[in-house]
Amino acid sequence: MEPQLQYPVCDFDPFLIRFPEWMPVPGIRWYGLAYVMGFIVGALLLRLYYKRGRSPLNPDQQMSLMTYLIIGTLVGGRLGYMLLYVPGEFFRNPLLFFKVWDGGMASHGGFVGIYLAVLLYARRVKQSFRFIADITVTLAPAGILFGRLANFINGELWGKITDVPWAFIFPKSMEGVPLWQIPPRHPSQLYEAALEGLFLLVYLQLRFWLSNPKKRPAGSLLGEFFMLYAVGRIFCELFREPDGGNITLIMGLSRGTFYSVLTFVFGLGILLYARRRRSKAASKRV
Repeated sequence: MEPQLQYPVCDFDPFLIRFPEWMPVPGIRWYGLAYVMGFIVGALLLRLYYKRGRSPLNPDQQMSLMTYLIIGTLVGGRLGYMLLYVPGEFFRNPLLFFKVWDGGMASHGGFVGIYLAVLLYARRVKQSFRFIADITVTLAPAGILFGRLANFINGELWGKITDVPWAFIFPKSMEGVPLWQIPPRHPSQLYEAALEGLFLLVYLQLRFWLSNPKKRPAGSLLGEFFMLYAVGRIFCELFREPDGGNITLIMGLSRGTFYSVLTFVFGLGILLYARRRRSKAASKRV
């Protein structure tokens, strides 16, 4: 008789719907659905902003922007994972980029992709990049929230070993080992969903709706997003098993922590630049 488990097991089916074996794709995964839900929420928010007079982007422009964001997210996230986490495998076989069914997306790479997508879009419509970015960045946390919940359902990106009451057993952390021999771990995916997703979503929505866009320095929301995401990610990295095991970059930092430090510095630079631009503009009017 198997020993009774003290902790719940994270062994959800990664597929929402499974297709018959003769079909070219195995089914609809929760992870793929998370991206779709993130884009849907983003599109609905853009529509709401326009209706309430908080955004000048009409329905056609919203559709165009969402197209840029979808491409930027998927290409940036996938390429970022290849370059930041498995560069050796990628350079040996660049075609791995297209094996999306094997998983592998990097949030930091996704941010770079979205940043470039917004930059290209702003140039196309001849709008201020920082103005468009402040609108766009309020959409991102919803996708992060859904994505982290999907990570939990998939039983991936698990946390470090712990004995806290809310710990889970992740079978994929020690495949082939009986469940009662697998140590419980932090559900770090849920921590990230709360901090990087839900908290940021609420914060940016409050900032977007309660602040006067004419008085708020253009680009400030973008800088605040990068900084707060970085702080949340660095905190969650304390409980998350480092990607690639104990591989570190600088001063013993995990790759997620190291990239987040760079993200924080980048966000701080954007915020300071936005405030300086506003101060210079105000001094010229005096």
